[in-house]
Amino acid sequence: MDSSVSTALLHAMRALSPEFIAIRRDLHAHPELAFEERRTSDLVAERLAAWGYRVHRGLGGTGVVGTLRKGGGSRSLGIRADMDALPIQEKTGLDYASRHAGKMHACGHDGHTAILLCAARYLAESADFSGTLHLIFQPAEENEGGALRMVDEGLFTLFPCDEVYALHNSPGLPVGQMAISPGPLMASFDRATVTLRGRGAHGAMPHHGIDPMQCAASITLGLQSIVSREIDALKSAVITVGSIQAGEAYNVVPESAQLKIGVRTLDPRVRTLVEQRIREFIAAQAQSYQLQAEVVYERKYPVLVNHATQTEVLRQAAMRLVGADNVVARPPVMGSEDFAYMLEHRPGAYIRLGNGTGEDGGCNVHNPLYDFNDNALPIGAALWVHLAQSSLV
Repeated sequence: MDSSVSTALLHAMRALSPEFIAIRRDLHAHPELAFEERRTSDLVAERLAAWGYRVHRGLGGTGVVGTLRKGGGSRSLGIRADMDALPIQEKTGLDYASRHAGKMHACGHDGHTAILLCAARYLAESADFSGTLHLIFQPAEENEGGALRMVDEGLFTLFPCDEVYALHNSPGLPVGQMAISPGPLMASFDRATVTLRGRGAHGAMPHHGIDPMQCAASITLGLQSIVSREIDALKSAVITVGSIQAGEAYNVVPESAQLKIGVRTLDPRVRTLVEQRIREFIAAQAQSYQLQAEVVYERKYPVLVNHATQTEVLRQAAMRLVGADNVVARPPVMGSEDFAYMLEHRPGAYIRLGNGTGEDGGCNVHNPLYDFNDNALPIGAALWVHLAQSSLV
């Protein structure tokens, strides 16, 4: 794609964008949490069907897949957008702010959905390609594993994809720039729920009880030695004790305490080691305090790993669209993303789309003041159009 063609494509996307900015803002005003995206999926399915896509509904409960075939090409391409919102009370004061208390599109999934819809319309009505395109609108990215559920329910059996791609907006990266790198890009996420059981007592006579609070405090501090002294300093791991719940009174030694622990790593071997050492450490601590300990350890999202070949395909598409100087490499982050499940089953890549800096879209995600930057919408849509046209030939 030469510069004149990329300029023309961006111009076409900007001409289409008012319609999809309106859709984005409508979605923002009507956020739906994980596996509740019924209104959103209705809107997506209706639009796709109107543009000639074969629409499949129900994967992952509220998921939608739109399929479009042109020409005689044998290759198939999957592009994914997430649809769910977060349980956050919005504080933006925008005209299109959330109308539902305690629910907010605080991660930009409204923008991701609108981007893919914009690309879908252009690809159906104006684009020339040869092959099969599967547009995957996924529910429940936020901690609930909607991608895994779609895969388990037959996503890639029903809709074979040679490659699969996704994007996410990136506050702090200027609009018009993109960031992509091969290899581990986002961390795995696991969680441990630890229940310590002792014996309650009057606070004035603690020797009659077995206090779980001391052990909970010791565990909270001691777990960090796993990261600082047992993990290679050139590797990454984060252990976060996010909650300790125990007791209700000032003068009572509680009978039990519960800790909720989040774990993030960028290497499968480190992931396994950290789980093993957390289990061993908690068991030893509990024994030293004469407590019983139960550990429920859940492996949630895997490490998101960009495949080298597909990363280069997507990087080249981005460079042709916005110029080589505007496609940068960024180090991995310790946040997690369930697109990782799709990348475990199909080769593909994940790219970050600039959402702006400072007051122009720079507010970080998962924040009650966040909003997706509508100026990024036509750029993301143009990227998906160009990727489809250049991959399905």
